[in-house]
Parts: sequence; structure tokens; C-alpha cells
Amino acid sequence: MGSIAKELNGSTGEPLQRADELEDLIDAVKSLIVPYVRSADQAASFKATGQVSKGADGQPQNVLVDTHKPAELIEKLKLSLPEAEGRGKEGLLATIQDVLKYSVNTWDQGFLDKLYASTNAVGVVSELLLSVLNTNVHVYQVSPVLTLIEKTTARQLANLFGFTSPRAGGVSCQGGSASNLTSIAIARNALYPECKRSGNGARRFVLFTSAHGHYSVEKAAVTCGMGAAAVVPVAVDPRTGCLDPAALRAAVLRVHDDGEGRTPLYVNATAGTTVLGSFDDFRAISAVCREFGLWLHIDGSWGGPCIFSAAQKHKLAGSELADSITVNPHKMMNVPVTCSFLLTNDLAVFHKANTLPAGYLFHGAGDDGEVYDLADLTLQCGRRADSLKLALAWIYYGAAGFEKMIDHAFSMAAHMADLIDAAPDFELASSNPPPCLQICFYYAPGGKLAETKEENTRRTREMVGLLIGRGFMVDYAPGPKGSFFRVVVNCQTLKGTVEGLVKALGEVGKEVVEL
Repeated sequence: MGSIAKELNGSTGEPLQRADELEDLIDAVKSLIVPYVRSADQAASFKATGQVSKGADGQPQNVLVDTHKPAELIEKLKLSLPEAEGRGKEGLLATIQDVLKYSVNTWDQGFLDKLYASTNAVGVVSELLLSVLNTNVHVYQVSPVLTLIEKTTARQLANLFGFTSPRAGGVSCQGGSASNLTSIAIARNALYPECKRSGNGARRFVLFTSAHGHYSVEKAAVTCGMGAAAVVPVAVDPRTGCLDPAALRAAVLRVHDDGEGRTPLYVNATAGTTVLGSFDDFRAISAVCREFGLWLHIDGSWGGPCIFSAAQKHKLAGSELADSITVNPHKMMNVPVTCSFLLTNDLAVFHKANTLPAGYLFHGAGDDGEVYDLADLTLQCGRRADSLKLALAWIYYGAAGFEKMIDHAFSMAAHMADLIDAAPDFELASSNPPPCLQICFYYAPGGKLAETKEENTRRTREMVGLLIGRGFMVDYAPGPKGSFFRVVVNCQTLKGTVEGLVKALGEVGKEVVEL
């Protein structure tokens, strides 16, 4: 029986022992998670060979993942929740061991699959601190320090993008999709205030986004009662993958002139598209938005952190012209998932768009006119102080440390693009160097792609599956000639990892295509 149960069954004078119980469990869990991370560190040197590491018994050891199909994993886990007495410390640790054993180890160098990777030591500490505090940043009274940390961190981050007014800042949201959704709700309520009370009514709002934009814009349109059909995909430059400003203007004019009574509302530009990593021309897009009175949002969930790098921040030129910007430090910056910010040059707009009377919760602005009850700025009431994760990382590494990490990641992306470009059996689908941290390419043995999209897709999918057995996890995406590989490097990716992956790709390719 755990100590909590003992406390409940004991006399009112019996002292609490929660701190002792916490210390005991932290020590026990530490003995499991530290070796878990260390195993990824020790396996790193093997990545350059294109093979998995060897265990103490000399047998292959795939630190990245012990992979199984859902039915097989259900059988192995045999997970059940107690209907009566709990299993205590022994049951807890056994479950944690299973979680670690069968989960994807994102600390492993071979995890190059998504737009995020492992966190780091300070990230784990920040999560532990948030768990200990276990509070809500909806109102200042229950989270005074965390509220001020969020406001300070958001303001300093906003300043980097050129938001420098006295009311510049932002709020944290539950991921990039939530930030994008919030920006659309704010845009509607700010530009058409009557909608806040009466709803969309007869207005048929239209949102414009890149054909390569994130699907969260359509999700948000559905949530806001506009419907997925309200989202108009705008053509991109086939060479760069960037939204075409002329095509955007033409699309807005078509909506204006089609006689269907639709109302252009919002343009979603992208800083680092999900597949190719393209950065749109924000100045040119802003000119279109100003001409027609549209809200300009930049989805910088992926590429936004480039603002910390002197070598890369030119890709965000014109960001100061936006009405709102999404940035996800949990992606490029290895801050723990989730950590997303919605930034603006004027928080008063956020407040006017989102505030609702709730006297039982919100008790007015501070003496300085600032809004300190953060839930009065957002769609969400209860939420974790995810902003602390970025704040502690910023304190630990500094802006200069972030710059070094981001520059390293870009150098690894460029190195891999060079290797793929020079290899006789691959064909780049992205530019060299790539605009962001993903490298896209086809397998083309002997310099020749397959004649059909279906065959190129088959090769890609099968090779991706075979790579897992060699300790590499990468992704793929649909392209004009079938699905191609999409490899995403990160701030912790080593040069040997990139070189080992290219070697492994060449070897598994021979298993998939008979020459």
C-alpha cells in the first residue's frame, strides 16, 4: 500500500510522508531512465557504419526501437489497470520498464523521422519542475511566477521577430495546431467583432494558405464553423515550394468577384513547410493582405526558431508585418513537447478578441493595465505553463547557444544534401542546400527513377521499413514522381549519423530493387 493510502487510513496527527515517497520513486525511476538515455549515447558511434550497435553479448542491439505490430505489442504488454488494490512501486516500475523497452527512443541518433527529436537534460528538468508545481496558468493568483515567466519569455521572443511595440508579446498554446486555430479565431473576432457574439451568421469566410501548408488550417476552419471548403489552397512556385504572391492576389480577387458573397478573412503564410521546408515571401504576401484588409498569420511552427541564427534569420524577413506568428520551440530547439507560442505586436487585440465575462475566475487587469490572467487571452482555460520549458532552456543555453545548435543542424542538413546529390543512386527532390532541416530525395539506382509513381512509392516505403532494422527511422511524403524520402536532421544530429544513413540507404536499396 502506498504512503498516500497510509496517510488516509492513519490518525489526523500522523505526519505526511509524501516527500519521502517522492524521493524513493524518483531514485527508482532515475535508475531506469538514465541508462535508457545512455544507451542512445553509446550507440551513436555505430551509426556511421549504417548498422545497429552490439550488445554485451555481441548480438545486434537496436536502441532506436523494438518494433512490433499493434496486435503483437498488445500481447507483449498485457496492460491492465487494477480494479481493486494498486500494484504499488513494483507494478509501477515494471510498467515503466515496458514503456521504455517498446517505445521509440528519440534520444537515439537514428531518429530522423519527424520535425522534432529528443529533448535534453534541461528539458527533463523543466518537465519535472512543472510536474512538482502542478498548477494552471489560467489566472495569476495560482501561478504568479509562471505567469510572469510566460509574459517575459513571449515578449522577448516576439521582439526577435520585430514585434517591438509596448504591448508586444504572446501566449503559449497546446501545440502549433492550437496556435493556428487561435489565430483564426482572433482574426475573425478582431476584423468582424460582431461575430464574437453572433457567430459567422451570413458571412462565408475564406482562408488562404499555401498548397504546401499544414492541414491544421483546414482543421481550424472546421472547428470555427467555416468548413474545410472555406480554405483556398494557393499555388506554389514548383521550383522553391513557396507560396506564389501573384497567385494569392488572383485567388483573393476571384473570391471578391465570384458573386457568391464570400468574405476573404485570413492568409496563412509558412516559415518552413512540413515537407520541403520552404519559407514564403512575407513582404510580398503582406502587401496583398494590406490591399484587401486581410489578417496575415505566419505559421512558423517549424522554421520560426531560425530567428535565433544570424545566418538563417533572413528567411524570416518581413515577419514584423504579420498580425500573428506561431513558433514551436519543441521542434527545432529540442524543447520538450509540447511548447508552442502565438505571438503578436499587440496583445490588446488578443484580449479584445478572446475575453469573456467570468467574474468567478478573472478579476481584472493589473494596476499597470497588463492582462495577467492569461486564460483571458486564449481559447483555452486550463493549461500547463509550457512557456517555462523555453525559458529554462534560454537561461541554460542563452540565445548564443540556440544559434550554435541551429547552425549545426543546418550544416548537417547541407552535408546530407551534398552526399545525396553526389551519390549515383539517388535524386534530390529538395534544393541543395535545403531551405530547412529536411532533405527530400528519391532512390534512383544507376541514376534512373522507376517509370511509374507506384514503383517509386513501393521502393521508398520498403526501404523505410528496412532502415528501422538498421537503427534509422525516417519518413516519406507524396511527390510528383511518387513518394520520396524525407529525412529530418536536428540540433543533436552528428556528422557520422548522416554518413551512416546514406550508407544504409544504399545497402537496403539493393534489397528492394534487383539490378
